[in-house]
Amino acid sequence: MRIASKCLAGWMFAAALVYAPVICGQEVGAPATPPKPKTVEITPSNIQAHVGDKIKFTAVAKDDAGKTIDVKPMLWIALPPDIAGADADGTVLFRAAGQVTVGAVVAGKPGFATVTVGTPPPAAVEVTPLTQALVVGGSTVLTASARSANGDPRTDVAIHWSSKAPAIAKVDESGLVKALAPGRATLVATGGPARGEISVQVVADTLQRIALEPAATTAKTGDVVHFTAKPIAAKGAATSDLLTSWSVSGPQGRIYADGAFVANLPGTYEVTAVIGGHTASAAIEVAPRNVQRGLEVVAHIPTKDAEGKVVQTSEEWVVGNHLYVATMGDRLYAYDVSDPAHPKALDSLKADARLYNDVSTTPDEKVGVFTREGASNRKNGIVLFDASDPAHLKVISEYTETVTGGVHSAFINSHYAYVTDDATGSLRVIDFADAAHPKEVARWQTEKSQEQMIASPLGEGMISTGRYLHDLYVKDGLAYLAYWRDGLVILDVGNGIKGGSPENPKLVAQYKFNHYELYGDGWLAGSHTAFRYKNYVFVGDEVFPGYFEISSKERIPVRGILHVMDVSDIEHPREVASYEVPEGGMHNVWPDNDILYLGDYAGGGRAVDISGELRGNLYEQGREIASFFPGDPNGYRANLPFTWGAQPANGLIFFNDINSGIWIVKLGKPKFQGSTTAPPLRDAGPTAASPF
Repeated sequence: MRIASKCLAGWMFAAALVYAPVICGQEVGAPATPPKPKTVEITPSNIQAHVGDKIKFTAVAKDDAGKTIDVKPMLWIALPPDIAGADADGTVLFRAAGQVTVGAVVAGKPGFATVTVGTPPPAAVEVTPLTQALVVGGSTVLTASARSANGDPRTDVAIHWSSKAPAIAKVDESGLVKALAPGRATLVATGGPARGEISVQVVADTLQRIALEPAATTAKTGDVVHFTAKPIAAKGAATSDLLTSWSVSGPQGRIYADGAFVANLPGTYEVTAVIGGHTASAAIEVAPRNVQRGLEVVAHIPTKDAEGKVVQTSEEWVVGNHLYVATMGDRLYAYDVSDPAHPKALDSLKADARLYNDVSTTPDEKVGVFTREGASNRKNGIVLFDASDPAHLKVISEYTETVTGGVHSAFINSHYAYVTDDATGSLRVIDFADAAHPKEVARWQTEKSQEQMIASPLGEGMISTGRYLHDLYVKDGLAYLAYWRDGLVILDVGNGIKGGSPENPKLVAQYKFNHYELYGDGWLAGSHTAFRYKNYVFVGDEVFPGYFEISSKERIPVRGILHVMDVSDIEHPREVASYEVPEGGMHNVWPDNDILYLGDYAGGGRAVDISGELRGNLYEQGREIASFFPGDPNGYRANLPFTWGAQPANGLIFFNDINSGIWIVKLGKPKFQGSTTAPPLRDAGPTAASPF
């Protein structure tokens, strides 16, 4: 979001991009034509604050002669808004660590102050338990993690270890524990004022050898190979429940505590298992994954308005032979893609909105829904439309009553629309069994210890800051919520595990990420998207600069990690893998048939092999099948990709790009056998012009 001289950016997430729209507020309590200030000074500035602090700021405007102008601020704001919020009188609440810019506009002139919010001391230390016994003479490295009071994991806190029974188990400061004598010892992990404990059992060494399996094997990069180490006692019997320490040598591989091995690079690796004073080794030959395939453009649909002007594209939805395209404008477009090489424009639907962010339909295509943000009458919400005849789209009804502040995303499941409420950061469930009379039947939100309600810069009443639900996905009675700084939230909405239903959602689990540690100062960052596939949930971070303007023609830097969460134990999600394109970002994903299709913003479109078990860094393992660069010299930003997402349908891939519209692409045959060289980004293809 960009701060302009006459307008100040306010808090809003829109177009699946975290940004603040430019607000030209009307001055309150000031002359109709106040004098124009030359400078606006905000105090205090360049100060240190702590999480939870409330600090009152003042704004002083001065004219060309340096004299103070008696005029009140039009608007106060704190950025990034997900870690701080400003009240109308200039009081700012600091909710999380990072660098905050406090701004005010006086008679159209902005002024700014910088505040550094320190990281709070940890509130807890969680120690990973040892469920197996150590053998005398053996050793292992213990793990523990500190957490802030809000549950954020902390890697910046040094953990110090000590033993209450050093004669049995001795541990150094780094957590390396050595088993010295049979017995039980309590080990203590301390991080700042917080501490945690673990009980370790040590048993006598009665082993003769270790049977390691497989003794030798082959794999490809990214394959997960499970090694098992069976301790054999002196009488030849196998002994269970003894801790095995693992290590690996080779080009670039990793072995986990459970014996799971995965390699990023091809080559020969040696895996070693240690139990007490006994060792065993195995060899594994790793070949390149070689999953690269070519891409062919089938058609390109540049999104244009009625005057032929290029319009930024947002969400897409493919159902049957029809394609629906939402825009950062005031129209929704429908196309016939039964002949994908020659898409045919069918109709467009206009409604009062600055942004159509999301669009989808019921599987039978009878009812569609799109979300609105930035309506001129400030009544946003969702619009239900008749999609039974895509050549003649008709609005059925609108629902704005409890979501007038804006809806970013919606997900249809049965006759329920699960929607995100921009104003309160809550989940709303809208029943549209009677599509002409939709009604809200449920609301759910995370609890915040530092709740703050502020007046909306849009004049739409009070809004909650610090809580934001960005996107969601519903499958098999479970809702997976990408809850920005609150991470991944899983709700029972009919699965039965917690007795929930669509009209009575119940919390199943939550997993938090520390986005400040991941990305540092100056970035808006949070959990943006969630998609369930097999036993995994793919959770993508959206990461933008603290200040940017989505409508500018300039390049916008982006970042973002895709977290791969194993939810085999649904109440205890755990991160097992990740995917990140260094030069790209992260936005929407869609897994299908063991391929993950995604929009990677500046990294273009991507297709990633997600077959088999997933662990480690998927990008470095050579799992990328293809990349697509949707640069268009006639696009909104010429020759710059800004890929929103992808949807596989009808054997094709539909990439939607903010700058250049829709690209219909198909995967080619496997290429470059025996090589890890990437294929060309894309081949030339036909273009279908939009008449709208």
